[in-house]
Amino acid sequence: MGTQLHEIDFTDLSNNSLDLFTISNVNIGSKWLWIHFSAVYIVTIFICYQLYNEYKYISSERIAYFYSSKPQPHQFTILVRGIPVSVCSSVSESVETFFTEFHPTTYLSHMVVHRTSKLRNLINEAKTLSKRLLHLQSEPSQHTYRHIGLFGQRVDLVDHYGKKLVDIEQSVRLEQSNVSLAEETRAAFVSFKSRYGAAIAFHLPQSTNPTQWVTEQAPEPDDVYWPFFSSSFMRTWISKLVVIVACILLTILFLIPVVVVQGLTNLSQLETWLPFLKSILTITFFGQVITGYLPNLILQLFLKIVPPIMEFLSSIQGYISHSDIEKSACKKVLWFTIWNIFFATVFSGSVLSKVSIFLEPKNIPAKLAVAVPAQASFFIAYVVTSGWTSISSELFRIIPLIFSLVTRCCKNTDELEVPSLPYHRDIPKILFFGLLGITYFFLAPLILPFLLAYLCLAYIIFSNQFINVYMPKYETAGKFWPIVHNSMIFSLVLMHAIAIGIFTLKKLSIASTLLFPLPVLTLLFNAYCRKRFLPIFIAYPAEVLIKKDKEEASVPAMAEFYDKLVTAYRDPALMPIQYSVNSESLNRPLMSSADF
Repeated sequence: MGTQLHEIDFTDLSNNSLDLFTISNVNIGSKWLWIHFSAVYIVTIFICYQLYNEYKYISSERIAYFYSSKPQPHQFTILVRGIPVSVCSSVSESVETFFTEFHPTTYLSHMVVHRTSKLRNLINEAKTLSKRLLHLQSEPSQHTYRHIGLFGQRVDLVDHYGKKLVDIEQSVRLEQSNVSLAEETRAAFVSFKSRYGAAIAFHLPQSTNPTQWVTEQAPEPDDVYWPFFSSSFMRTWISKLVVIVACILLTILFLIPVVVVQGLTNLSQLETWLPFLKSILTITFFGQVITGYLPNLILQLFLKIVPPIMEFLSSIQGYISHSDIEKSACKKVLWFTIWNIFFATVFSGSVLSKVSIFLEPKNIPAKLAVAVPAQASFFIAYVVTSGWTSISSELFRIIPLIFSLVTRCCKNTDELEVPSLPYHRDIPKILFFGLLGITYFFLAPLILPFLLAYLCLAYIIFSNQFINVYMPKYETAGKFWPIVHNSMIFSLVLMHAIAIGIFTLKKLSIASTLLFPLPVLTLLFNAYCRKRFLPIFIAYPAEVLIKKDKEEASVPAMAEFYDKLVTAYRDPALMPIQYSVNSESLNRPLMSSADF
């Protein structure tokens, strides 16, 4: 209904028609802008209402899950680091003495962590060799005589692998003995007789020196990231600095493909960069493919490598569990996506020359108001190419299928591993589409049907994947929700900044003034949610712990649980393993329990 864009060249309507469906086409000072203003307030109130209800619901579900769960080792255990050791005692003796003295009624047992990186490499080698050997033994008709090396003699592979496996088993036994006796780290998993006792030890400082007897919650035994404990304190501290620098460098380097992609969306700029393509770009079909689909395809190819890189960086950052590593990687990927796909795309595509935006914070809303609507067509195409394509590939899982077939052929194994959902890959993607919906709903409403289609497909497909495809490797009881909540709050505040800039440019100063309280109220709402709900996601309340402990105090099965709790956090690399050369030794462990 607006006429603001009548000044554009309508002979090139195919490239500018989407602008007619944006707020840019509403006349300056038009009364229709008050509809956009009202929509900002209504949607903000609605989203905050939904966020509050979801936070409340998930918090209650988290408590309900805790009440309904059976006793779990991580509920009774904490991790203690920075253990001081005297000259005449070991780490194990120091832990025993300290907790027997200061927690006499609740302390149960402890398990000192050992450095087992070399041992894990040996066990992995033995595991791989055992699979090859079992595969050869299961197919007697297969030709098992081969030459070893380029000029080596011809040997029976079954006999050769069998002897090699025996040598590795002997090395494993020797290394396990050495590690058990000498390779202690100054860290231990300490278990208690009650959840409340573990919570007291976790929350209260254990020493007048805050760098000693440092406590944190223990993850589930299967969730522990054991390689972390093989690193010294100094190496871990340096790794954290390296990760920060690496994330910054990766963000800067990724600006290169973003700028290239934005160059592809602009035909005149592309003709300037690549003059030899001028004749091809004059053809309508090729021009639309290059400026519409190709930029998003290139961007997606580059984005594929980001989640694995962020997961690797998080793994060397000092986290003790796979779930913490994945949560950290999820945050990194999310903010990387917001910065490089949203901000870098917006400003490289429209105001790349205005480098001063970072030096003039007061002008950011106005510059966002100019830049963001101009990229509406790009982000609509992004939702189609990235969102619809990715959710379709999630259903068919062609790439994981091919990778699985290649792996099985190369490793000569028929074993299948049930996959788990890569949260650090999929959660940031969904949250980024949420950000696009929140920021563009009043700027370019045409994006909403495409987002709605994506979210409906995602709901159906991921429901199927959760039920029939994926198997969780760990349980965090909703600890990923605060990431979702914080992302939505950031999206709202960003939308408010853009709205203030838009109404200022449209000469509707009253609307701009009336919007100023909105981001402040949103941040106050976020602060209230953090005070009201976030503590439940950090630790369970004493009321819940004591009630659960009382309910289970008279349960006969608790005695058996405490017996298992003593060895629940033993490093898998120190456990007896059962690789064998033939069926007669299949059940013979490399080490007996008496060796520990």
